[in-house]
Amino acid sequence: MDYVYAPGKNHLFVPGPVNIPEPVLRAMNRNNEDYRSPAVPALTKTLLEDVKKIFKSTTGTTFLIPTTGTGAWESALTNTLSPGDRIVSFLIGQFSLLWIDQQQRLNFNVDVVESDWGQGANLDVLESKLATDGGHTIKAICIVHNETATGVTNDLSKVRFLLDKYKHPALLLVDGVSSICALDFRMDEWGVDVALTGSQKALSLPTGLGIICASPKALEASKTSKSVKVFFDWKDYLKFYNLGTYWPYTPSIQLLYGLRAALDLLFEEGLDNVIARHSRLGKATRLAVEAWGLKNCTQKEEWFSDTVTAVLVPSYIDSAEIVRRAWKRYNLSLGLGLNKVAGKVFRIGHLGNLNELQLLGCLAGVEMVLKDVGYPVKLGSGVAAASAYLQNNIPLIPSRI
Repeated sequence: MDYVYAPGKNHLFVPGPVNIPEPVLRAMNRNNEDYRSPAVPALTKTLLEDVKKIFKSTTGTTFLIPTTGTGAWESALTNTLSPGDRIVSFLIGQFSLLWIDQQQRLNFNVDVVESDWGQGANLDVLESKLATDGGHTIKAICIVHNETATGVTNDLSKVRFLLDKYKHPALLLVDGVSSICALDFRMDEWGVDVALTGSQKALSLPTGLGIICASPKALEASKTSKSVKVFFDWKDYLKFYNLGTYWPYTPSIQLLYGLRAALDLLFEEGLDNVIARHSRLGKATRLAVEAWGLKNCTQKEEWFSDTVTAVLVPSYIDSAEIVRRAWKRYNLSLGLGLNKVAGKVFRIGHLGNLNELQLLGCLAGVEMVLKDVGYPVKLGSGVAAASAYLQNNIPLIPSRI
């Protein structure tokens, strides 16, 4: 943005990377340190324990890997499975598609369950596959909790219910990149074996940390996994955990301090309050979309996401032009439609360190853009609908009561 100056702040409303709060920026504004000194292992130890709280796990083992969500995907797969293992994986949008592509390129036997983009995972098909898999050939279920391309959230408790119903031992691997720290996520309660997220999403950090939590069952599976892995090998991490130095290679010191600050902010607000805030932001955005006379890409209310809303536009409008115009005229960054929904939807991200008034500014900007591209929106209609809801539902800020 320094090379394309605009006055004021860029209004960043893509579904990741997200706004970074000032305390996190200040925490990262520091020099390098010797990661073998006593200070960094002491910091890392507290991070590994505290980060379990965002997964709602007490039994998991966490890994902070200098990578993106894509690297965290690979780490989850290669540490728990072997080439040729059968995976049931749900294709519901661009990011589940990319994870499936990775699974196939890693030589797993991927049983793809595909749904229309805008629908959630087809759990009826999963139940049929589990019911007929008496030999337990399915080794893992891979599911994206929140599909960022279409704004669809899957119900993980229903997946666990089916696995328990058929007493099936398959591992449950979950992409929580755009859900963890924003949506309700209960790793231990739902029997998730590997959950992962990325630092640039609801944690509100720069990109660069893949954060993984592995259940005891997943760690046991890692002992017999025959997949090739080097950089992502959990055994290397566990070795250095036992030594008390924690790092098999050089970490990003700045990101570790940023993570400490980000977790402190989340815990100060309270994780349940964070989830409730995202629920308000999601509901307000959907009310605005409805007031504009537009439709949500997500086809059923049960799948609505509280971190991203994908908005369908009329056929005579190219949604990419909405995104371009927003950035060029209003310094507003919205998400493009991807792959099958390219040109058909634009996405409003509402996750991370974000409050209600910031969201209302975004919605006002979207209304002006819609007017620019020829859509007959009534200016103020969406903002009014969102404001009316928020005014009745925003609680007092706990620290200011």
